[in-house]
Amino acid sequence: MPTIARLPDLLISQIAAGEVVERPASVLKELLENSLDAGSKAIQVHLEEGGVKLIRVTDDGCGIAREQLALALTRHATSKIVSLADLERVASLGFRGEALASVASVARLEISSRERGNDENAAHAWKLKAEPGAAPEPAALMAGTVVEMRDLYYNTPARRKFLKAEGTEFAHCADAVRRLALTRPDVAFSLTHNGRNVFHLAPADRDRRIADILGSDFLAASRRLEAQAGPLAISGFAIDPTRAGEAKDGQQVFVNGRFVRDKVIAHALREAYRDVLHGSRQPAVCLFIDIDPALVDVNVHPAKTEVRFRDSRAMHQFVFHAVQRTLAMPVATTSNATPFAADETVPVDGEKPANFNYAPAFRHQASLGVGEPAAAAYLAFARATQFAPQGASGQAENTLQFRQEPDSAPDSPPLGYALAQLHGIYILAQNARGLVLVDMHAAHERILYERLKNAFDNRQIATQALLIPAVFSAEALDIAAVEEHAEALAELGFSIAPLGPQQLGVRGVPALLQSGDPVALVRSLIAELREHGITRLATARRNELFATMACHGAVRARRLLTIPEMNALLRQMEETERADQCNHGRPTWTELSIDQLDKLFLRGQ
Repeated sequence: MPTIARLPDLLISQIAAGEVVERPASVLKELLENSLDAGSKAIQVHLEEGGVKLIRVTDDGCGIAREQLALALTRHATSKIVSLADLERVASLGFRGEALASVASVARLEISSRERGNDENAAHAWKLKAEPGAAPEPAALMAGTVVEMRDLYYNTPARRKFLKAEGTEFAHCADAVRRLALTRPDVAFSLTHNGRNVFHLAPADRDRRIADILGSDFLAASRRLEAQAGPLAISGFAIDPTRAGEAKDGQQVFVNGRFVRDKVIAHALREAYRDVLHGSRQPAVCLFIDIDPALVDVNVHPAKTEVRFRDSRAMHQFVFHAVQRTLAMPVATTSNATPFAADETVPVDGEKPANFNYAPAFRHQASLGVGEPAAAAYLAFARATQFAPQGASGQAENTLQFRQEPDSAPDSPPLGYALAQLHGIYILAQNARGLVLVDMHAAHERILYERLKNAFDNRQIATQALLIPAVFSAEALDIAAVEEHAEALAELGFSIAPLGPQQLGVRGVPALLQSGDPVALVRSLIAELREHGITRLATARRNELFATMACHGAVRARRLLTIPEMNALLRQMEETERADQCNHGRPTWTELSIDQLDKLFLRGQ
């Protein structure tokens, strides 16, 4: 019969190391957190062979007393908590007291330290090797601590086989340094690998540190985010949806200075971007969340990258609404969040900032300055939907129409004033900065979409009766669906009635969509109704339904607009939330500044 026996201490430590020491980056993260908790203002990191052969972390923190060096290498020994009350309000990065002991069980570890101060204890530095029976030895060191780890997994070769190539392990180590550097811009960080200087980050403000690590392109392509609600506060940057890339690791989220991968926050970000991202693009953010330590449990994972919120729903809603409001800001009120130009470079030894992948296929500016909309000078947008006459083929008779006196006053509206319509697809406008190009269908689609959502929420979807009903053939199931859900369709602004055993007649459509094709609109609606049912359409798929309706109701390509109609569309864009993207996440407009145009034509060169 198997007997129960107590495991040897070394084996216990090696088992614990399996939870804490996954790879060299795990060791480096724990050492850096200890340095920051010690109050360091400058941290130097030296790596060899991706951190497998050597990790040396030097800091100028408070140091460790000679008589406590041996205790620091003992399991469950820490200076950061002393009671259960401290554990419930953890304010430090490290607290478990297992890191150094775990590392020492699978690598050769050495600590040199000297206390900061002027008393007798701070007169000398002491060094201790993590070996049985070792005693502290005198060392030469300024105030602070040096922790040196060599030959990771030298005594557990099976674990070492699971490590990746040197370049991969180094990349993970560099990411660990950058993430902690993001949370503490007041601390200087330097990193060398195999004797080569990789980067040096001087103390700076948060914006400068983000630009140094994530790149000034990220700041130029992002919107500043700040919000507070009771014990919750959030700040940072969220990528403009039209500048998002397809990388899935572009979310840098920190809770009380701790980098986390939290499913609640990740889901809130996906929901906030759901209405504005195109295709497979992913939201990229750099967010700093501050919360009362008593409301978050950081002791749920040995690596401390997962947390548990006391009220996860409140956290989800807070992050969701904060990001959504930032992305929804109309063009007229959006302001560029960064003082750094998009083409400014930050020298990091020629390396591209990690974890972000952008696709700047165009230079989209979310902010052009704030100007009063000159709506009074133009037709109201409701009147602007009465488009100019068309030729017999339905195509615009003229593909280019010019504004005779373009206005480029410094106080012109953000999207400027219309100059012309190109091929019946794009609106060319001029603002104080240069040339604005607008995809009129995409822009009109977003405007209608937002109006439909607001009208439905306020139960104010008006019905526009058709002078002559639009009749079309329909299947028996289509007619049955219309009869069954006639009341719900009326709430959406539709008046549809059977006119025969295989015919439906559209007698009214939402007033917002009166310029669209009623038959195509109703066919699409019935198809959605049959597939998903009215209950799901009115709840889970409501936005998808409105997006489909807006797409059918928006002005089509090859429609000739007058200058007042184009200007009315521009003014409406400036007042509409999320007007920078259509319902499918595509950009609705972009800008070419005078400087960019000058470069294209080599003016001044």
